Amino acid sequence: MINRGKKTRSGKSETTASQNDMPLGLNAGSVLDIQQNPMVLIDREYRIMAANRAYQDAYGVHADEVVGKCCHEISHHSPVPCHRRGEDCPHQAVFNTGEAHEVRHIHYDHQNHAEHVRIRGHAIKDQEGNTYLGEEIIRLPHQEEEITCGELRMVGRSPAFMRCLHHIEMAGRTDASILLFGESGVGKELAASAVHQFSARANGPFITVDCASLPETLFESEILGHERGAFTGCLGRKRGLYEMAHGGTLFLDEVGELPLAMQAKFLRVLETGSFRRLGGAETLHADVRVVAATNRNLLEMTAQRAFREDLYYRLAAITIDLPPLRERREDIAGIAEVLLERIGKSWGGSWSLSKDAEIRLGAYDFPGNVRELRNMLQKAAALADGPIIQLRHLDSGVSRNAALPAAERSARSETGKTGQHPDNLDELLRRYQGNRRRVADALGISERTVYRWLQRAPAE
Repeated sequence: MINRGKKTRSGKSETTASQNDMPLGLNAGSVLDIQQNPMVLIDREYRIMAANRAYQDAYGVHADEVVGKCCHEISHHSPVPCHRRGEDCPHQAVFNTGEAHEVRHIHYDHQNHAEHVRIRGHAIKDQEGNTYLGEEIIRLPHQEEEITCGELRMVGRSPAFMRCLHHIEMAGRTDASILLFGESGVGKELAASAVHQFSARANGPFITVDCASLPETLFESEILGHERGAFTGCLGRKRGLYEMAHGGTLFLDEVGELPLAMQAKFLRVLETGSFRRLGGAETLHADVRVVAATNRNLLEMTAQRAFREDLYYRLAAITIDLPPLRERREDIAGIAEVLLERIGKSWGGSWSLSKDAEIRLGAYDFPGNVRELRNMLQKAAALADGPIIQLRHLDSGVSRNAALPAAERSARSETGKTGQHPDNLDELLRRYQGNRRRVADALGISERTVYRWLQRAPAE
């Protein structure tokens, strides 16, 4: 508990603290110093009231440099609270519910570098019953920021991406089966790889099964393996993919494509972990965690008897929705950079986007998601007459006006008429994660104008 203390000669409140049997008059920063992780104390108005020693050491600041300032200004370099940008905000959660809340966020370190962190928010009350947010910051090892699968990396800072990554991380800590939902091209295999990397099985194998391309006649042989002589032309023993995944993760991509006969065979294996190789008599066992993915509505398929209901519930112990690219537009430039880096390694070149091309891509809806973005960049790199991909190198069908979301076209129109900030300014801030420059580009105005609007807007 926090004892708010008395006024000093300067008129400022001297924050002191007590916690159960802790002596009265103990400084709040000293109480926070009990925590080994960086931690700050925040009031209802988003003001930082105290910072512990671990925070000061980690971020290279003295407490006096942050106390009295808004947490979103310090941690997110944003003039507005993170919930106004669509993020899962510990401040909102703790003050609304009084319960602890954990999220994954982007913070800026003392060198102004963005880093992924986990935030644990705790409700702390003073002797008068006033509630404060105790915000514990858990800095992640580099490998937890770089989620990879092959040569691809999981990239993003948008609220939709951070929420999804937090769910993946939390689910990864369990050993339950996970079902990933998402449109074609959103990167379901990369998400499954992230689940594996966050799990206790990270040092084990990660085996992928493409259910859409697996013939029913080869199901048992591919998944369960076979013994010598199991069928005509079979000359040796083969370990199946399920057995190869022992101690690790088996990823079933497009599991909705499995024929019913194969579903029945696989359900028994998943329920018991026991199996026999084709043509074998010995019962074997493998310790496997299953992650499945689909772009189809499996519950609707179960109602139509096209997918086994018992298999669905066996796979869907935890379900996670992967956001399409149009819901995380502010991530497109970063994803494009990673894709161009990969294209450059394959083709022996180096490409980057011009500002106009970046804005065009950020405004397009991408019905094919990341896969469509990759194809578009490959074509643009092939057409480019230099290392910079210009607007003219992108697909001609992606016209500037057609590509702009309706909300932005409306905002541009209203801004041009009145010179006042549009009603959907908050929506644009959420879409571009508080990035004033990108909001300004979307509206066709100066960044200074956006900043002036934000200074006028009352914090909610």
